[in-house]
Amino acid sequence: MAEFFQNTAVIWFLIGAVLILLELVVPGLVLVFFGVGAWVTALVCLFGDVGINTQLIIFLASSLISLAMLRNMVKKRYMDRKSPDSDLEDEYIGQTVVAADSFAAGETGKVIFKGSSWEAIAQQAVTAGQRLKITGYKSIKLFVEPLQ
Repeated sequence: MAEFFQNTAVIWFLIGAVLILLELVVPGLVLVFFGVGAWVTALVCLFGDVGINTQLIIFLASSLISLAMLRNMVKKRYMDRKSPDSDLEDEYIGQTVVAADSFAAGETGKVIFKGSSWEAIAQQAVTAGQRLKITGYKSIKLFVEPLQ
């Protein structure tokens, strides 16, 4: 087993795998490119005997180059897409709800929408039973205003 970890290609491969897995936990889309850099270094070590200084230079160079060249493209393609929540938001905006309780302007209260109780906030005071229109949606909170 000790011989297994003496192979620098295996060590760099494992470092790359850990960095890529950490990307799933840490937001920012950066660690994956350092994982790619570690895998590039593993490939170089697999086919040649290079010293630690050269390995570090290859790791840093390939990580930074892949980060600079690919991050914006990957982010734009996979992360800047319209979320499923925004489809729901489009469906909710303009719909009518009924206030379940009274709440002051700028405070959170409860409204009934599609048979469920939702948190809502309005810029004007709301009375229980008042009909309101949804103007926005963020997370689990509806933004509402009185119907005209």
